[in-house]
Amino acid sequence: MGRTIPSFRLALEMEEREWTPFRNALDKKDRKKFDDMFDIPRLYTSACSYAVQPIRLYPILMSILLHCYKQLVDCISQVRQMMVVVGIEEEEEKEEEALPLP
Repeated sequence: MGRTIPSFRLALEMEEREWTPFRNALDKKDRKKFDDMFDIPRLYTSACSYAVQPIRLYPILMSILLHCYKQLVDCISQVRQMMVVVGIEEEEEKEEEALPLP
């Protein structure tokens, strides 16, 4: 029979354990950030479970990337709102729209 893929929650725990030597080599302040980063996939457990990837790091990384991308888009939106409040010229906004970010 084929290999059984563990539940995502178990896979995440296993993956996190495998990264323990890397985590322990980090500075204390970076360990906290590393732990926070590994908490992000827990926000997307359902999506990661449905992905059914045999390489368990893939959905973990995709959920972290998605979360960071959403935060980046929110920051860009906030900056644009601030620019409107401050009254930045439209030409400057057009230059920024040339960037590949939304």
